[in-house]
Amino acid sequence: MSRRLHPAVVAAQPFQLTARKTFDGPIFETEEGKRRLEMALSRYPTKQAALLPMLGFVQAEKGWIEPDDMVQVAEALDLTPAYVHSIATFYTMYNKHPVGRHLVQVCTNISCHLNRGEEVLHRFLVETGTREGEVSEDGEFTVIEAECLGACGFATVVQVNDRYLEDVTPDRVSEIVANLRGARDGATTSGADGGGDA
Repeated sequence: MSRRLHPAVVAAQPFQLTARKTFDGPIFETEEGKRRLEMALSRYPTKQAALLPMLGFVQAEKGWIEPDDMVQVAEALDLTPAYVHSIATFYTMYNKHPVGRHLVQVCTNISCHLNRGEEVLHRFLVETGTREGEVSEDGEFTVIEAECLGACGFATVVQVNDRYLEDVTPDRVSEIVANLRGARDGATTSGADGGGDA
């Protein structure tokens, strides 16, 4: 089912969805790809200005952005692949390699550090059976450290895909992971935190 989005919010869509799509051909030749490209171009004065939303769209659909995707984005926006690559690799919000269905980012900056952020990170790694940055064997999880998630008043903050979980303690991690394991399709991880989400 196609989601109806107003051009004014095309850039504000989640960058990471739990439901992944695969494409047999070029992403911007699909019905949804054409629609999203047209929406983005209607919002900006130049094609170049639509670059970040189009990278976000690709990642939202696939979960990550591979080199061929960057070439397709470049062609759709009349840019060079090198330029698109330079932008995609500059921003850490774009995944340049496959990640689990649930991308777990644990803030360990000062406020979260003082509220046991490193312990929360370690506990997520233990509960998911992964090392930092790798995909779990079941394909469900990738856990990484985040420099700052911009919610210092709710430390320790954890971002799972497009959702913030606040006041996360090491003791809450096993419940969060269990709820995420039970979450299947959809854009958000509703009920993943047992309350206290930002």
